[in-house]
Amino acid sequence: MPVRPLPSDPNLDHLKYQAKDLLKAHGARDAGAAQRIREFHPRFHKAADVAIFSARLKLSDAQLTIAREHGYASWPRLRQRIEKPTPADGPDHIQNATFRQAVDLLDAGDVEGLHKHLREHPRLVHQHVSFEGVNYFRNPTLLEFVAENPVRRGALPANIVQVAQVILDAGAKQDQPALNETLALVCSGCVPRQCNMQIPLIDLLCDHGADPSHATPAALAHGESDAVRALLRRGARKGLAEAAALGAVEDAQQLLPRAGGEVRHRALTLASQFGHAAIVQLLLDAGEDPNRYNPIGFHSHSTPLHQAVAAGHGAVVRLLVERGARLDLKDTLWQGTPLGWASHEGKAEIEEYLRAQETRREGASGSKM
Repeated sequence: MPVRPLPSDPNLDHLKYQAKDLLKAHGARDAGAAQRIREFHPRFHKAADVAIFSARLKLSDAQLTIAREHGYASWPRLRQRIEKPTPADGPDHIQNATFRQAVDLLDAGDVEGLHKHLREHPRLVHQHVSFEGVNYFRNPTLLEFVAENPVRRGALPANIVQVAQVILDAGAKQDQPALNETLALVCSGCVPRQCNMQIPLIDLLCDHGADPSHATPAALAHGESDAVRALLRRGARKGLAEAAALGAVEDAQQLLPRAGGEVRHRALTLASQFGHAAIVQLLLDAGEDPNRYNPIGFHSHSTPLHQAVAAGHGAVVRLLVERGARLDLKDTLWQGTPLGWASHEGKAEIEEYLRAQETRREGASGSKM
């Protein structure tokens, strides 16, 4: 789930009320509250709803969840940010002047200048800069800036492959985590694709040891199909989730029996997001629950029905609803139901269908009373 950005003038008391509301929602066994706690409270990572609801949560637990939901490691760090604001921080406001200069040379495509700068500061390629209050990209190395993800300028220099090579040759190729993270950023970013640099950067990074399987989930989650195919070409493992995203029905049928629960959950999310109704049906027939929130890293603030609605996949929407998908579940970011999403996204036919289904279900519920 994306972090919730703080408003320009954040109020600590308001955040305290949010924590109390989350604690109440947990006590009421609200599924959305469980999803937020699962994603942002480290003690409940991957915990099932029943385990989260059975746990005795304190106010401090809710406050920690709220802090991490806003991109801060702890409640004290969030409180400090509000009570003692610091100068603007983030990928566009790097405080370290030496690192800032390296990023400027990277953005300008100045191969010679960057090469000289890294010779003068040889430890820079192993350095991380830390950002708080951001969605991701919280502790990047210089190499990770070649992906332009998150978007800072909206473009890459035409010689970005050569720029990346300079950084790799300066020592970044020895940093496996940075290689893997850069590859994931390249594969999930729109700017490398729009600049026709996504595949060349994928090949460069894989040539230097980046793990293609590490980047596949990010590419899948963001619908970067060409990147997924390039990663498979470079040796990434092809599992059920990849087959579900690409609409490979026969592969999905073969892979399903030996796929674990976490992979099946991810596959249902991707098949719904990309409109592959046959694979959605296959997974539902195998027992997948259409009312689970999507797994972390895959639009986890929403359900498969939300994603099918947003993408306009009417056949998948109807299939999920027919198989029991709840219409009242709200996404945890904007608090919108699938019907609300359909209205917001201008999906008129889906909106009409969902509205009719809500009326029918309300009528059926009333007749049983």
